[in-house]
Amino acid sequence: MTGRFVLVLAACLVFAGGALAADDAPLLLQSPTLSRTEVAFTYGGYLWSVPREGGDARQLTTGGHESSPIFSPDGKWIAFAGEYDGNRDVYIICLLYTSFGQRGGQIPCHR
Repeated sequence: MTGRFVLVLAACLVFAGGALAADDAPLLLQSPTLSRTEVAFTYGGYLWSVPREGGDARQLTTGGHESSPIFSPDGKWIAFAGEYDGNRDVYIICLLYTSFGQRGGQIPCHR
């Protein structure tokens, strides 16, 4: 009876450990950078931002592979490395007027 109890207890611990390990899987967020109001990061090769207070992240770029975001001192712009059509360059994107799918450097920012 004691042997069976130990076996069942061991099995429960193994399954519980596997469930906990699945919850502790690392996120694939990379290169986080902070402004006074936003956090920008790359995820899945795209640039994202989220308010520092929390909330839903919004995707800022698509169609290429972005990395290494950094905020401007005033927090209105993000400079990042982007690879589009095989060319790797530095781009900027304005957070005030950004809509999904717009590439940096193509959006005027006058506020």
